[in-house]
Amino acid sequence: MSDPRLRTLKIKTGVVKRLAKEKQTYEKELIQQQERVEKFKQEGKDQHDIKKQEEVLQESLMMVPDCQRRLMKAHEELKSILESEQDLKETEIYIEAEKVVAEAEEQLPKNSNLSA
Repeated sequence: MSDPRLRTLKIKTGVVKRLAKEKQTYEKELIQQQERVEKFKQEGKDQHDIKKQEEVLQESLMMVPDCQRRLMKAHEELKSILESEQDLKETEIYIEAEKVVAEAEEQLPKNSNLSA
């Protein structure tokens, strides 16, 4: 991997992959926290405990859009590199990057023309 473009491509691919996984984790955490708050309410837990769980829920709610924004930015950067480095198309790193871009697109909003 003597070509510095391949190194950059590999790093950017890793960033997109990590952010996509991070977004999925935050979304799962959000669902779990919503269920926990509902369970606390149904069980008649102390109001203080419910309030604390709702605060945790609000923090989780804020993390998803932030992660989404970072993923969109990283996705666009990687896509741009792929478009400008067509001569690397035959390399394993380029092929992996294309795959990661396609997988990340599934997690992006459908109207992604709203850039952050």
